[in-house]
Amino acid sequence: MLGAIGKSLLAGLAMTAVVAGPPAFAGDIKLPDMGSPADAILSKSEENRYGRAIMAQIRLSGQVVEDPLINEYINEIGHRIAAQANDGDHSFEFFVVEDERINAFALPGGYIGVHTGLIEATRNEHELAGVLAHEVAHVTQRHIARAIHANSRQSLVSTALMLGALVAGVAGGDSDVVQAGMAVAQGTAAQSQINFTRSNEYEADRIGIRALHDAGYDPHGMASFFEVMSRLQPSSPELRAPEFLRTHPVSTDRITEARHRAQAYPRELRDSSESYGITRARIVVDRFDTAAEAVEYYERDAYENQSAVERYGRAIAYQRAGRYGDANRIFEDLLKKNPHVIPYHIGLGETQYDMERYADALATFENAAELFPRNVPVVISYGEHLLRSGEAEKAHKLLLDLMNNVPPTPEQVRLIARAASEAGDAAESYYYLSEYELMTGDLVGGIRYLQRALDLPELQEIQRIRFEARIDFIREYMTEEQLRQMQRSRGQSMVQRDQ
Repeated sequence: MLGAIGKSLLAGLAMTAVVAGPPAFAGDIKLPDMGSPADAILSKSEENRYGRAIMAQIRLSGQVVEDPLINEYINEIGHRIAAQANDGDHSFEFFVVEDERINAFALPGGYIGVHTGLIEATRNEHELAGVLAHEVAHVTQRHIARAIHANSRQSLVSTALMLGALVAGVAGGDSDVVQAGMAVAQGTAAQSQINFTRSNEYEADRIGIRALHDAGYDPHGMASFFEVMSRLQPSSPELRAPEFLRTHPVSTDRITEARHRAQAYPRELRDSSESYGITRARIVVDRFDTAAEAVEYYERDAYENQSAVERYGRAIAYQRAGRYGDANRIFEDLLKKNPHVIPYHIGLGETQYDMERYADALATFENAAELFPRNVPVVISYGEHLLRSGEAEKAHKLLLDLMNNVPPTPEQVRLIARAASEAGDAAESYYYLSEYELMTGDLVGGIRYLQRALDLPELQEIQRIRFEARIDFIREYMTEEQLRQMQRSRGQSMVQRDQ
């Protein structure tokens, strides 16, 4: 039964990093002289393909934060802003990179990354929204394509490879990635970052400030964060500036202009959301090398003098330290006072489970799933704890319902593959693992898992048809070398099976 249901998962899974062969070189493109010159160098569909490929590389680096609560929040605030700046031609995906350096960046195709260090450096939600609004504007104004157009003597292939290597290096802090990418890009002249022109930066500020206001955030949030960054500007050119300043130079004139633009809009002052504080608390706790340091940080003030967000940070610090009873009492207190905050439900269920109160924990998750249907953090945490309790079939159904309605991340696809496997559904488990390989850019690996599923003796006919159709679809996007690699791999598998 689940095999039949599983076919609709295809619609919810992004076919990432599928590049239909090498793109044409700039000199080969023959278009009439009209519209944006960037379109003649990099079409929007090409931007999307490059963005997916680069995003797959970044995910493989292991630096992308997989915390569902953090991901839910950054996408909620990002999409709220993008809805105001976007004309409908761009899709967006926001993600967080585990890196203490203060930076944010935009990739082709609407992928926007934010370092944990930047989130922690912001003083309120409006400043974080200001950074996201600026990066969204880089995408909607097609500054990356325009930057490539400015250097159109390079082939698109070299440019894309360089861009991917540089962004991966910036995101993961790995200089080796940058150097290797430079070598692959056929000796492209070295540069330490993707540079936008001064006019690009001012345009992104202008568009972003308007989107900030329209999305309900303080339009002064962008300039406010620029001021924070300007104080971090090193006094000597020999000292290294924060990454954000290296890729987004901030001058007094730029801050003044941003302030002036923001004054054109009515100022709506409101406190940061509880979700902002909870996201920062999770990042802060994870930043400490030891649980003891995190606990010490949140025990600086007496519990009765702390805000709800500070108490939440204290609770997750206790969780990390194994003080589950102390954490549980805080979550019970927080949830009693505000039952509408999803992380409090999750925290309570987690600590109940860690205290071996298994029935209470699953009841807490079940209640949260009813209160907040198809909420990603709730369902993922509930599914994980169902698996820990040996209820794999229930976990599989729960996760499948979510992923048929909400596009999953690669790690979430791995989770449902585990659930299917533990539930005894090997064919669907291989199918999900195939989708995971595709989402991380390995087309050959994706087909291998589908072929393993086809070799299963208990495979249903409807599954066979679905898997063979998926293989045919993937083959259309494979290079000649990938097709040969797949054939060699298939031949070796058949020899080993016959032996």
